[in-house]
Amino acid sequence: MSIGIFDSGIGGLTVFKEIAKAFPKADIYYLGDTARVPYGNKSKETIIRYSIECADFLVKNFDVDILVVACNTASSHALDILKKYLQIPVIGVVIPGAEMAVKTTKNKKVGVIGTIATIRSNAYKEAIERLDKDIELYQKACPLFVPLVEEGMIDNQIAKLVIKEYLQEIIDKGIDTLILGCTHYPLLKDTIKNIYPDISIVDSSQNIVSHIKNLKINTEENSIKHIYITDESPAFEKLKNLLVPEGKTEKIELSQICNL
Repeated sequence: MSIGIFDSGIGGLTVFKEIAKAFPKADIYYLGDTARVPYGNKSKETIIRYSIECADFLVKNFDVDILVVACNTASSHALDILKKYLQIPVIGVVIPGAEMAVKTTKNKKVGVIGTIATIRSNAYKEAIERLDKDIELYQKACPLFVPLVEEGMIDNQIAKLVIKEYLQEIIDKGIDTLILGCTHYPLLKDTIKNIYPDISIVDSSQNIVSHIKNLKINTEENSIKHIYITDESPAFEKLKNLLVPEGKTEKIELSQICNL
């Protein structure tokens, strides 16, 4: 089995790491669209177009059996389109994250943080309402979290101040569970936990593994782990070496995935 994963940039490496750990013999191909990151401030139409182009690159070049959309913004806006467009299973990050939050919360008060586009889409709100209508959901866009992560500022004083500025409002609502609604955000998980130790933090990448296992597809392949990016990115290399040092990285031209 080969698995394709794409994200707008480096955040999806957190998903790549969990999948590679769970399926060590699977061939895994990752595309980070670093030339066009972030997706979170783009229009829905642009996000859908970018998502289709990334999916096409992975499916046509590597004949992947499963596609994982490791981008909350793309999952929020393009997942249903991709499921209709492709002939293979497509797994996003929103539903796995919502499922885990519903199982985790004790007081039925949940917070979700993400990009502006993810929060505006109400994808988590709709997913959680389908699972448990009694849960109160509080949403907060945290646009500065992505540049913090990409600059490697994940546990310094600046990061702590920004985290408090964004999160205190929903913490004050009495939430006991927080969904990290962007794949960059798990890099801030330890810092958030240190500031708010009583909050349960949900990282959907861990539940994505369960969704893949439920497909019962043979995972015995050649253990290929290959990472593609659409532009040079020092931040990407830094996080890649931290999260998945065994993966080979190759830059491709943006023209290989879209018509310029």
